[in-house]
Amino acid sequence: MLRGFKNFIMRRDVIVVAVGLVVALAFSTLISAFTNFIINPLIARAQGGTAIGLGVQLGRPGNAKTFLDIGSFISAVIYFLIFMAVVYFLIVVPYKHVQARRGITVFGDPAPTKTCPACLSDDLKPAATKCKYCGSDQPVTSVR
Repeated sequence: MLRGFKNFIMRRDVIVVAVGLVVALAFSTLISAFTNFIINPLIARAQGGTAIGLGVQLGRPGNAKTFLDIGSFISAVIYFLIFMAVVYFLIVVPYKHVQARRGITVFGDPAPTKTCPACLSDDLKPAATKCKYCGSDQPVTSVR
């Protein structure tokens, strides 16, 4: 049992994922600081005035629990987009490049498939002439 666990942990893929997660967590802190100290003040400034934040008050004025905070949501979307861009360009792209040099395709386009006109199943192999689900003999079309 322990040998199987050791073999699982020592696989290259698990180690690559672990390193990727550590790097992603480190960038998460950096990007969080960027959104909190740069993006949030810009959004707060864009709203103008002295209101609580960019949003709508749904209940009594001044009640923070009924304030629909759109500014925080915009900030979270910006945080997510920046975080995903960092992960893609600093982890995924180099990983794809390294794997391509080894002759392995990762994160590639999905294999082409056909669609059955009778039952509309869209995961048929390109060479299929008959649907494997409904058995229809109608010509399987639309390779995508």
